[in-house]
Amino acid sequence: MSNLKTVSVNASMAEGFAISGEIDGHTVMIDQPVAAKGTGTGPTPLQMLLFAIAGCIGTIGRIAAFQQKIDLRGMQVKVEGDYNPAGLLGKASEDRVGFTEIRISAVIDADLTDEQKLQFLGEVCQRCPLHDNLSHTSAVVHSLG
Repeated sequence: MSNLKTVSVNASMAEGFAISGEIDGHTVMIDQPVAAKGTGTGPTPLQMLLFAIAGCIGTIGRIAAFQQKIDLRGMQVKVEGDYNPAGLLGKASEDRVGFTEIRISAVIDADLTDEQKLQFLGEVCQRCPLHDNLSHTSAVVHSLG
């Protein structure tokens, strides 16, 4: 395991359920919808996770297309996940707290057959660190700072 790179973010509670983060000079907000007693100033953490997966796949798609000399005119990535909110609300549940399934679909605008597009998407997903983290177990350590 050589050449490891550490990625770090810091987040702080803002008003209500809002969470603010300063990431490389960008202010990022996550929140809960008004209907869930949030202020609606940003997407939920679950939405941000799914968006991050879509963004990672799109980014790796650009890199892979460049490396393979594919004229990738565009790529739309849809990510959906199913979860039971009972656990995060502190209620008893047979289900795990996290997503039970995450589905990724893509529309790829390139001069490739459907079979080639599916192979390309598979290669891209295999190279996406977030896809990897969700597909395999990673050690998660928590402590007081």
